Amino acid sequence: MAIYTIGDLHLSFHENKPMDIFGENWKGHEEKIKKDWIEKVKENDLVVIPGDFSWSMYLKDMYEDFSYLNTLPGKKLLLKGNHDYWWTTLTSMRKFLKENHFDNIDFVYNTAYEFENYIIAGTRGWGQNEEGEDKKLLKREIARLELSLEEAKKLNEKEEKEILVFLHYPPIIQSNIVHNEMSGFIKVMKEYGIKKCYYGHLHSTSIKEAVEGQYYGIDFKLVSADGLDFKLLEIKE
Repeated sequence: MAIYTIGDLHLSFHENKPMDIFGENWKGHEEKIKKDWIEKVKENDLVVIPGDFSWSMYLKDMYEDFSYLNTLPGKKLLLKGNHDYWWTTLTSMRKFLKENHFDNIDFVYNTAYEFENYIIAGTRGWGQNEEGEDKKLLKREIARLELSLEEAKKLNEKEEKEILVFLHYPPIIQSNIVHNEMSGFIKVMKEYGIKKCYYGHLHSTSIKEAVEGQYYGIDFKLVSADGLDFKLLEIKE
């Protein structure tokens, strides 16, 4: 059984939000992702989607987008992105899935998820602007990452499994490297011994701003849909 990831699907079956404003490569992106997904993923595999899954504003309008996901092979695990306005409480979202018989989808929300030799943890994250409301949100998201990692730690009592972290916002940016400054997210990940972190959010020309590779003992990888050319990334040991 394998683990795959791809973020920022930005589905809009209910909303009229075409993504080709970010470039011609976004035309028909749902079908591109679906084709690659079906070729790679088996029913017992896991696919992690770290945020910006849908443009819908309300959970009640999510039927078509979840239906798209539910028909694809594998178990799906979603985290919140900055455009996931439909995201509510874990109880409400799980109830919606159950009522609509979407039985191969779940969420990481102040929680962790065990799969084979791995444990999945993470949160939305936030930009590294420490002013005003942004500072408050940044602090809250760092705390949520720690909550998720605490849950992961409980699932990993024997410390035999690797904990993988997924964030929507980049937890590392170029200025962190230039000034040798660790973000709050990186500090928390190091505290819990995290070795791999996957994130999304960056599109089009901003992809060139992504920081990937080994920094501060953690391997970072951008997994936004266009950052991966709309092809799922397999997570390997």
